[in-house]
Amino acid sequence: MASNQPAPEAPSPFSADTFGGQERTWEEWNPTAESIRPVRGKHRVAKQRGLARSSTVLGVGVIAAVGAGGMATAQSKPPVSISLPDSLADNLPDAKSLPGVGAFMSRDAEAAPVTAAPLTTAGITYAEAEQGTTDAGEALRARILQQAEQQQASADAEAKAAEEKAAAETAAADAKKQQDQAEAKAKAEVAAEKKAAKEAAEKKAEEKRLAELRASYTLPASSYTITSTYGQSGAMWSSGQHTGLDFAGAAGAPLKAVHSGTITSAGWSGSYGYRTVLQLEDGTEVWYAHQSSIDVSVGQKVSTGETIGRMGATGNVTGVHLHLEVHTAGGSALNPMAWLNSKGLSV
Repeated sequence: MASNQPAPEAPSPFSADTFGGQERTWEEWNPTAESIRPVRGKHRVAKQRGLARSSTVLGVGVIAAVGAGGMATAQSKPPVSISLPDSLADNLPDAKSLPGVGAFMSRDAEAAPVTAAPLTTAGITYAEAEQGTTDAGEALRARILQQAEQQQASADAEAKAAEEKAAAETAAADAKKQQDQAEAKAKAEVAAEKKAAKEAAEKKAEEKRLAELRASYTLPASSYTITSTYGQSGAMWSSGQHTGLDFAGAAGAPLKAVHSGTITSAGWSGSYGYRTVLQLEDGTEVWYAHQSSIDVSVGQKVSTGETIGRMGATGNVTGVHLHLEVHTAGGSALNPMAWLNSKGLSV
């Protein structure tokens, strides 16, 4: 017998159902952070977030590094699975059919390998995470140790640089001292060489001058003996002192002109006997006394070494000799021996 009642509809996954004696209504499932309860245990995400915040504080982080070796990470624990009742799992829609979800899923998503990753990387840098570091405390401790090593290396480098700088300054000071000493020694040697060169040049010039004088001056006698000198005291001289230089020699020995000049006097002169006066170009007068004879006349020009008379014993004498006197142009008497020496002649 046919019934007038409509056939019962197939149950919809999104319709009301009875579960555990109670009627429940199913709606579209959109999982959110609020709809999923955190997994109970020591390593909740919220707890890891609190660790991340605390690890950013430098002072707390340094203290935490001491016990960082005992920190655990989510990677060191087995993954927690979330299970649903079979009645719910069988009626869940395909994830790709969900609005706004399927577009973000790759076609090869099912074939993509699942890699184990830490549940959180709080306190770990990207570089450390890429290197596989998962322990935040260990990473912090490693960073502190690395920073300490860098600071120690920097301090050692600064100390080494300071030592090298001090050594370089000391070496530079020693080098400068040695250079100064070498320069001072070189200057002293140069000064000594200049002084020696100057003295040698002066000596050479004096020798040249005397040579020239010797060439232009000569001694009045060739063979002689000095018997009396200028200024010598004695009763034999009317003034009480000898006024000239006596050359004792053989009678008739030639007497020579000591330098070129002009004869200004030639003849008898009292106690001087026969005397000849030779006047030089500078006005100096040379007297030849006690001659035995005179070979020149007044006004005659004579040259160096020319014979002007003969040695004798005329006038106030005690023996044969030449009495030689030298006077300035003004008439003052000079020491004949000193004057002849000044002309390069050695008596």
